[in-house]
Amino acid sequence: MRKNILMVAALIVVIAGGIAVFFAFGKKTPEAPLIAQQPNVSARGKKITIYFIPKNLGNVYFEALSTGFYDAISELGDENFKYVYSGPQVAEADNQIEFVKKAIQDKADALFISANSNTALNSVFDEARAAGVRVYIINQDIPGSEAHRDAAIMPVNFDTIGRAQMELMGEQMGYEGSFAILSATVDAPDQNTWVGLMKKELEDNPKYAKMELVEVVYGDDQLEKSAAEAKALLSKYPDLKGILSPTTVGIAAACQVVRESGMSGKIKVTGLGLPSQMAEFILDGTCEGFQLWNPPYEGYISVYMVWAEKKEGFTPVPGAKFTTRKLGEYTIQPNGQILTLENPMLYDKSNIGKYSVLF
Repeated sequence: MRKNILMVAALIVVIAGGIAVFFAFGKKTPEAPLIAQQPNVSARGKKITIYFIPKNLGNVYFEALSTGFYDAISELGDENFKYVYSGPQVAEADNQIEFVKKAIQDKADALFISANSNTALNSVFDEARAAGVRVYIINQDIPGSEAHRDAAIMPVNFDTIGRAQMELMGEQMGYEGSFAILSATVDAPDQNTWVGLMKKELEDNPKYAKMELVEVVYGDDQLEKSAAEAKALLSKYPDLKGILSPTTVGIAAACQVVRESGMSGKIKVTGLGLPSQMAEFILDGTCEGFQLWNPPYEGYISVYMVWAEKKEGFTPVPGAKFTTRKLGEYTIQPNGQILTLENPMLYDKSNIGKYSVLF
């Protein structure tokens, strides 16, 4: 079992899903800047220069997100852009500073960054903005430091996660029986918010009257500890009918335990997961379906937002709108966020093959 868990670990990322038709993103080497010798279109008299700094390189989640940048650039014309994907090897806040400075030196038009800290980069963000570089936080926000960025591209409206997860668990259980929640850490703010919303749905919505939440346990986003907690649940609650894990680490660990216990199909396992790590469990019936957002969409709409600024007079302020070719119109919310999706997406046997090769 340890070997299997470690194999899954290689695909785990920290996630921190809206019905839409996914379109093919061409996989390109993310480290290579996309430069072509064609007429310039940038307001600065050069190609539009976009930097994307992930939390760390070698992370399959952010490589998938980067394919969205490439797809939009391809639609709008490779000759119009210089795209640079670069970042630290280790996900630590200070390690991202030098890459922000490189974007400033390169006179980038826009910098997209999945920040490793809510505060540590504020000074260099201010420096970038003073130099005329738009600073966009992507795949998250920087709570308490919003004044140091221009906007934030969110993967989904996180307020919908708790309700959507509870509905998926109820549907798979037939709205009857006992279930447990396997969360990340005790202090994880997003996880705690989602669990709180799940409990509220369970209490307030009559459709869940025959369902019982027996316990919330925490695997600390570690595969082995999450697996141990899942094993303990199966032992402690012999009539358990479901495990809901809103964390990519926990759902994979729970599926592994349920499968090895010979309970696939008898105990429903769902939550938030990555298609690449969950494909085997979907295909063998251990998991009927799970949810997440769509990382490439974030990169896709990011390029169209910068294009709208340079070509259509868009300014990233609350209420401003821009349009993408395949995903429609987006509006900056009053808090400066852009919601890529309103609701999480469902991944099951109908689409797991398509997505599992991407992220």
